[in-house]
Amino acid sequence: MTPESDPLTQFAHVFPVNRGLYYGGQWHQAIDGESIAVSSPSSGASLGSVAARSASDLDLAVAAARVAQTEWRKTGPMVRTKAVRAAAERIRAHRADLAMLDVLDCGNPVMGMEFDVDLGTTLMDFFAGLATEVKGETIPAGGDKLNYVQREPIGVVGRIIPFNHPMMFTLTKMAAPIIAGNAVILKPSEHTPLAALRIAELIGDLFPAGLFSVLNGSGELGAAMAGHPDIGNISVVGSAATGRAVMRQGADTLKRLTLELGGKNALIVFPDADVKKTIAGAVKGMNLGWTGGQSCGSTSRVLVHDSLYDQVVTGLTAEFDKIKVGDPMDRQTEMGCMSMRGQYEKVLRLIEQAKGEGARMASGGPVPEELGDGLFVRPTLFADVTPDMKIASQEVFGPVLSVMRWSDYDTMMEIVNSVEYGLTASVWTRDLETAFRAVNDIDAGYVWVNNSSDHTLGAPFGGFKQSGLGREECLEEILGYTEQKNVSVTLSG
Repeated sequence: MTPESDPLTQFAHVFPVNRGLYYGGQWHQAIDGESIAVSSPSSGASLGSVAARSASDLDLAVAAARVAQTEWRKTGPMVRTKAVRAAAERIRAHRADLAMLDVLDCGNPVMGMEFDVDLGTTLMDFFAGLATEVKGETIPAGGDKLNYVQREPIGVVGRIIPFNHPMMFTLTKMAAPIIAGNAVILKPSEHTPLAALRIAELIGDLFPAGLFSVLNGSGELGAAMAGHPDIGNISVVGSAATGRAVMRQGADTLKRLTLELGGKNALIVFPDADVKKTIAGAVKGMNLGWTGGQSCGSTSRVLVHDSLYDQVVTGLTAEFDKIKVGDPMDRQTEMGCMSMRGQYEKVLRLIEQAKGEGARMASGGPVPEELGDGLFVRPTLFADVTPDMKIASQEVFGPVLSVMRWSDYDTMMEIVNSVEYGLTASVWTRDLETAFRAVNDIDAGYVWVNNSSDHTLGAPFGGFKQSGLGREECLEEILGYTEQKNVSVTLSG
């Protein structure tokens, strides 16, 4: 590798200078000297390494967070608002470099990662504006009594974020708990750890020392955070398996939990749907140009009525065949690569299994040789999928879309609700009565009608069943990082 092709040389200005652990307002080396190697998934090139915490590091970070939070909880809402908004402004000033850092670290296209920075700072501003809405209430008690409820911060919040949106999740998942008066210890994915470190460099000094911490580590760190007696809340964005593990690990201390987990989301096409718009919506719903299908909200199951099945499959095939897979740094690229090797290998296994079970691969196939050894998978479309196939019920978390045929409404709705997840869904019809019937019958927390993928600022995002607990991107997210204290006062005299 020449210096011109080495990302550590070519893009030296985008990388964090500090590769240690950030807590107590300072950078530290790991006590045990452990480290995690980082590589670029699109090329395999080394991106250096980062320090990995030990149990002693976590204890020190939690202790510092408790001290900072004791004072932070006494601050007024405008102080918190000012700090978070200042952080958002600093991030915006480094938008291009931060987006490129994510491109190198997680393999998503540069335009999608610029959108992630914009979305992250937008949600930071949104939560900052809700600081005065962390309210209690008065309850009529009659006579000489006053009864009221006030909301108080939980204390120290641990946030575990996944590999698919390192920058965006770091920004959005710190804002709500801090606005509510908590300290935050953030654990990025060990596969994409660089964004959180760079953000700590940029904005750490805007908060009291210890209020915002970044600790890198493997799943063992997440388990230690979930079991730590002085961390009051654990928030996870990840797989259902990760969520279940965190629940078990936090049981002894009765952790408060916010879990945004997996999805196997359905897009339902009724006979009266606009076929052209439906096809565009199904492609959009896969989030291929944003995360390469590595999205818990992707509508990865398309259930099409018999009368439109062939048209939809033909149209989807044509659209999938046109998507340009390539170097995520190229602004012409429409889909990048997978972010981690384990997930890449899982997706390839599921593709082969689907073919072995009889699904028809209408689009997909080998990746162009010029893309080298990166973790690239073509957008893959399977037609003639049946409910008994593994691909029909297991979350792939990759660029794989399954199309199923239906004729009877009740049977179709049984298939929609048969999976363990219930995160999102999409309904395509021109008939209002049909739309409302389907919306009411679907077991999912976020449902689009004649649309897909879009999130509305302030609308609660979260799932039913094993897609998680709690809601995010809304006022309820902030309130979820508070405890309610009821105060009953009897007036003397």
